Amino acid sequence: MVPKKSGDRVKTDRRDAVSLARLHRAGELTPVYVPCEEDEAMRDLIRAQEDAKNAQRTAQQRLSAMLLRLGFRYSRKTAWTPAYFRWLSTLKMPHAAQQIAFQEYIHAVQDSTERVDLLTEQILNLMPHWRLAPMVKALQAMRGVAPMIATITMAELGDLGRFENPRQLMAYLGFVPSEQSSGKKEKRGGITKTGNGHVRRALVEAAQTYRYPARISRHLLERKEDIAEPIRKIVWKAQVRLCGRFRKVIARGKTRNKVVTAIARELSAFMWAIAKEMQLQTA
Repeated sequence: MVPKKSGDRVKTDRRDAVSLARLHRAGELTPVYVPCEEDEAMRDLIRAQEDAKNAQRTAQQRLSAMLLRLGFRYSRKTAWTPAYFRWLSTLKMPHAAQQIAFQEYIHAVQDSTERVDLLTEQILNLMPHWRLAPMVKALQAMRGVAPMIATITMAELGDLGRFENPRQLMAYLGFVPSEQSSGKKEKRGGITKTGNGHVRRALVEAAQTYRYPARISRHLLERKEDIAEPIRKIVWKAQVRLCGRFRKVIARGKTRNKVVTAIARELSAFMWAIAKEMQLQTA
């Protein structure tokens, strides 16, 4: 994050010290957040789980591609269920070599699924003993923010209170629109997609649930136990606004992906508000 001239090819300790002093005086140095060892350890475990999910998805795509190529189609809608694997066991490939390859693809899917389940279980077991567990529990009170999404958010971002305002958090997550404007010409494009992509994907997944009307389900009611009243008000305010905004923007003719991205951007702002409220309670 230290600005550097493109033509500067001489590097010495003295020149670096002078350059840093000048940049610091001009306010051009941007501080970088450094997580503690405990947070970084939890982040490593979460990213291992994400890598396992990517391997699982790849194994499933390979098996599906083979079945599609050979003309086997599953009659029901939902795949990768126990019923789906029972259907796979009834299939017989045209040649012995294909039958071996087919069975190996099934084993790859099953092994990757077991690895994902094991890592997810370990994350949920270690999370209550983590220093950021209270914040994770508070975020789970929000609609669509399951335990894994809340844990991913806190492990990747750390202290949300380090952002001065929610706009900084949105920019850090790459949710703000890109822009190339000059003079009277204004041109805005898609989101920048800079910053932490792990949290951005998790929030986009959580934003999908706001397509339904606002309501407090049984699961949400259980997750809101032992949550302070000010945070409950923020959570309900977020749900009412985001559910209503989802319907309004869809009615304007916007594509679903753009709507979900906009909802995810505002969801991060409400998470920032919860973090600020948590800081006030612990102060």
